[in-house]
Amino acid sequence: MDGNASPTRNGTDGKVRGSGNGLALFVIASCQLMVVLDITIVNIALPHIQTALDFSTESLSWVVNAYTLAFGGLLLLGGRAGDILGRKRVFIFGVLLFGLASLLGGFAQNAGQLMAARALQGVGGAIASPTSLALITTTFREGPARNRAFGVFAGVSAGGGAIGLLAGGMLVEWLNWRWVLFVNVPIAVVIAVLARKVIRESERHPGHFDLAGALLSTTGMVALVYGFIRASQDGWRDGWTLGSFGAAVVLLTLFTLNERRSPQPITPLHMFADRNRAGTYGIMLMLACAIFGMFFFLTLFVQIVLGFSPLRAGLAFLPVSAVVAVGAGITSQLLPKFGPKPFMVAGALCSAAGLAWLTQTDIHSTYLGSILGPLLLFGLGMGLQFVSLTLMALSNVPDRESGAASGLLNSMQQVGGSLGLSILVTVFGTASRNEAKDQVAGFMRTATPEEKAFFARTRQFPKPWSDQVLTSGISAAFVVAAVFTLVGALIALVVIQVRPSDIARLQGNHKPTEAAGAAGVKEP
Repeated sequence: MDGNASPTRNGTDGKVRGSGNGLALFVIASCQLMVVLDITIVNIALPHIQTALDFSTESLSWVVNAYTLAFGGLLLLGGRAGDILGRKRVFIFGVLLFGLASLLGGFAQNAGQLMAARALQGVGGAIASPTSLALITTTFREGPARNRAFGVFAGVSAGGGAIGLLAGGMLVEWLNWRWVLFVNVPIAVVIAVLARKVIRESERHPGHFDLAGALLSTTGMVALVYGFIRASQDGWRDGWTLGSFGAAVVLLTLFTLNERRSPQPITPLHMFADRNRAGTYGIMLMLACAIFGMFFFLTLFVQIVLGFSPLRAGLAFLPVSAVVAVGAGITSQLLPKFGPKPFMVAGALCSAAGLAWLTQTDIHSTYLGSILGPLLLFGLGMGLQFVSLTLMALSNVPDRESGAASGLLNSMQQVGGSLGLSILVTVFGTASRNEAKDQVAGFMRTATPEEKAFFARTRQFPKPWSDQVLTSGISAAFVVAAVFTLVGALIALVVIQVRPSDIARLQGNHKPTEAAGAAGVKEP
């Protein structure tokens, strides 16, 4: 930071506001890092959580979905709370709530307790994350210092996933899965203590909390996701499945009506009136549907089928983060010349090709021969899309609504990830059950007496038969994930229409790193 800039005293508490407030940036960036890495750090622990708390593969997805649904559903409300109540106090509350939820999750004794704690973590993240971004504008004066702060924030958002992979692997391997949650507690306490000392309070702005909108949207998405996961376990004719889908339709319809009538809606529907921005949100939704599912299933595959340790599994996914950075760098350099549309289309097609490649995965696959190549191709596609998507989300948006536009893009990522994962889990469940039925006859002919006794006792196949069932379901899920990314490419091709003047204005007003930081876009 620019340590020579002369500070000024302003704001409600009279604290120093200067461009050299590096400790404040450290606090803000640490909070974002804690929230971002929490997805990947838990992903690495999923197989161990499954064994310890007796999750089925389908219900295991709630460890991810409980967090992302609460986070995505309440993200815009969290940002509004900071504006109305004061960003500093809301930031500290969100951080401490996140830490408390992490502590409760670490002590969870059953699946229900862990899912409740993960949802509470999502609430804390939804309060802290948008407020931490807004605090940059409160703490740093407009100009180079603020741009550098946005760059640090964006770098943390992009790199947090990689850090989570390594940290999760080390914690699970050297301690146990509970420490992927416990580790957040001391971090949250330190952030909250430092925030009280180094962050200035913002002015409060009068406004309205759209609590009805937040409640309707979140519960509607929970009902929709639950319907898909229930269908994967109990079929499409199950009463709870049909009831969940019916409740989702009613709740999301009421949500739409509420947003049209609310004086300050949590989701400003007029943001979708611009075809480019609406298309951008649609592409992000499709991309998130694929991303969350890919990481979820590959995490299970490399540890259960390939036998990777948690640390080795974390290292196995690191090349994705590196290639994402390369793709984002290429896009940033060439975007002014070619515009965002080619990168949206090419990125979606790269990701689709990587997922199509992964559909060939079987029990004889190896990491170098069958996993690394598709991961690199998929990661390149992600990188090509992220910068162009964040810039397009801010296209033709007045400055006063840029926070809502970028926050809505982040919400699309979280909610889309939950919805996509639930759909892919349904596909996985159906395909794996069909494979299990097909395996029974062959298993009973060739299995040893010990294997038959295990099957009679548990109604589960022993290895390698169980690996075959798991892999068959995962391959089927990757087929649908590839379709998601192809739909994203089609949206980019047909819907997105960008004028050269739009690109020039965006490049002048929102640098790629700043735009990425504003949207908080990241890979899980």
